[in-house]
Amino acid sequence: MNHIRRVQEALAGEGLDAVLLTGEANRFYAMGYYTPNGDAIGLVSKNAAWFFTDARYTEAAGRSLEGTELLELTPEKPFSAYIQTLAKEHSIRRLGFEDASMSVQAFQRLEGHLDKLESPCETVPASGWLGKLRQSKDQEELAALEAAQRIAERALSDILNEIKPGVTEKEIAARLQYLMLHHGASDMSFDPIVVSGPNGSLPHGVPSEKQIQAGEFVTMDFGCIYQGYCSDMTRTVAVGYAAPEMWQVYQTVLDAQFAGIAAARAGVTGKSVDAAAREVITAAGFGPYFTHSFGHGVGVEIHEAPNLSSRSEEPLPAGAVVSAEPGIYVPGKLGVRIEDVIVLTEDGCTNLTRAPKELIIL
Repeated sequence: MNHIRRVQEALAGEGLDAVLLTGEANRFYAMGYYTPNGDAIGLVSKNAAWFFTDARYTEAAGRSLEGTELLELTPEKPFSAYIQTLAKEHSIRRLGFEDASMSVQAFQRLEGHLDKLESPCETVPASGWLGKLRQSKDQEELAALEAAQRIAERALSDILNEIKPGVTEKEIAARLQYLMLHHGASDMSFDPIVVSGPNGSLPHGVPSEKQIQAGEFVTMDFGCIYQGYCSDMTRTVAVGYAAPEMWQVYQTVLDAQFAGIAAARAGVTGKSVDAAAREVITAAGFGPYFTHSFGHGVGVEIHEAPNLSSRSEEPLPAGAVVSAEPGIYVPGKLGVRIEDVIVLTEDGCTNLTRAPKELIIL
């Protein structure tokens, strides 16, 4: 799966002759092959595409790349030699670059290469439109995202049999990672968050040696990568029993999530979706304890555009895949978050998450 043609079609609208892809997310999106940040460079012009890497990756890249010329980097033939030749041969006068991910040092090096050309080549920031290009997912992307979600849900089903008093947060986090890999993931979307009892008030708490106790919530936020695309989900369960306050907090979060999902559709703003969920939590008296936004885009990266926050004023695009994850976090006592991933459509949204959401007491 690659999106070279889509990137090429967007170049004219941005007034560019080519775009340089130095960040791993945009490079993978365009060319369909992953390497760590500094180990490859992509270049896409209006009618051609090139992938530059060294001998560590050329064989593997050659097996995966389609519609792209593979060029090997060596001490004798560094990237500077290639970019100067290609810019001249393909009349590249305006070159987009990834301003959001390129270091100052790398940018200065690029400018130094281009300054040696006989004809000037202007560099133009391109991270903004590349990010927008990735927002609306095609059918292949949606299939990969859904497959990643199914893997995470299988891991959830398995781990529910292992959560009991005495087991530590770290043990649950480690098992989730193993189970997702076992069920077909290539990697984790992020390090799993597993927090219990009073640690649950930490939205991004780090799993610790704390042992899970009866009468506590356990919140698990986790996801995996499949064919380069991320899943993301959170489920909160109770161990042994749930006190009345726990039931109240859980049901409030669930009602807020339902309200936000009902409001989510292409064309509305992320702010309005966030507000729909936030109103439910505020009405229940927990407003100060909902401390993050309703959701974020999910795709090649676990956090990408668009955002669904109180500051998100732009209309949401059709085909965007976003998380729906309200939460309540009472410091020193407990926390609850419930997260699904949804696809925005013109008349609403489709939920990619199938895992049950009613409160499970183990």
